[in-house]
Amino acid sequence: MIEKHIVLENIDLVTFYGIKNVHLQMIKSLYPKLRIVARGNVIKVMGDEEEMCAFEDIIDKIQKHCVKYNSLNEETILTIIKGERTQEENSDNSAIVYSVTGKPIAARSENQQSLIDAFFENDMIFAIGPAGSGKTYMSIALAVRALKNKEIRRIILSRPAVEAGEKLGFLPGDMKEKIDPYLQPLYDALQDMIPAQKLTEYMESNVIQIAPLAFMRGRTLNDAVVILDEAQNTTTQQIKMFLTRMGQGTKMIITGDMTQIDLPRSVKSGLREATEVLKDVKGISIIQMNEKDIVRHKLVTRIVNAYAKYDRHRESAIQERTESGSAH
Repeated sequence: MIEKHIVLENIDLVTFYGIKNVHLQMIKSLYPKLRIVARGNVIKVMGDEEEMCAFEDIIDKIQKHCVKYNSLNEETILTIIKGERTQEENSDNSAIVYSVTGKPIAARSENQQSLIDAFFENDMIFAIGPAGSGKTYMSIALAVRALKNKEIRRIILSRPAVEAGEKLGFLPGDMKEKIDPYLQPLYDALQDMIPAQKLTEYMESNVIQIAPLAFMRGRTLNDAVVILDEAQNTTTQQIKMFLTRMGQGTKMIITGDMTQIDLPRSVKSGLREATEVLKDVKGISIIQMNEKDIVRHKLVTRIVNAYAKYDRHRESAIQERTESGSAH
């Protein structure tokens, strides 16, 4: 009789073991010749060597299923043990990752697919588009996928803390409490894709870091996917500082909406300037998204279109007044 310790890595233990350890109990019942004891992320197994090798192989397959699909049930365990393809494996393979409920997260428009393709072909991607076009959500999904596949060691998410009408200094609490409201959309996306316990673990160990743009100064970011969200609210100096943080084995995604610039009128958006300066640089891709990519409530598309029409009329009126004034 021999003894082995199997360490479960990069996995949500609640999903793996099941509520009240129901999955573990089922696995135990299928391997009666083995003595199986689980403590945290370590499974201690004692018994016949041949049986143990088969058990270890099955645990590895179940673990990989949990990491990829964020779900597990008794039927899936039996399917894996039988050596057959699971229902998820037989379904559409276009998913980037799977949500915490097991729902596939995939491109829902042509430009969203272009963003995904650009990520695999380039190290720096600019995704420009209106609210609801999926640019941030798709970017975070790609980062989570890379982390799960162990292609990177960490995810770094950042935003400029530029407020639309309210000053940070007037908000209650310490610095973290002041900036958290600006970073909440990033938390929301992560909570959709990573089980709560695992997400907490990642954040406590700095595998996933969420920080305002000002905290990026002086850092070199290696082996990571780094996402700068709401980049239209950066200045030229800020975005240049951010882009030059890029280290070895790192991909950067910069997202923004040119129609929602909250900077003072006299300050040019760093994102607008960066896309002009870098548009022909090899290894950089710029994806332009539009109202056809909006996947929120149908009213969001109508709102975006209405504001775009209003802005065109206003710019036309300003131009007419300017030309009229010049004529006089």
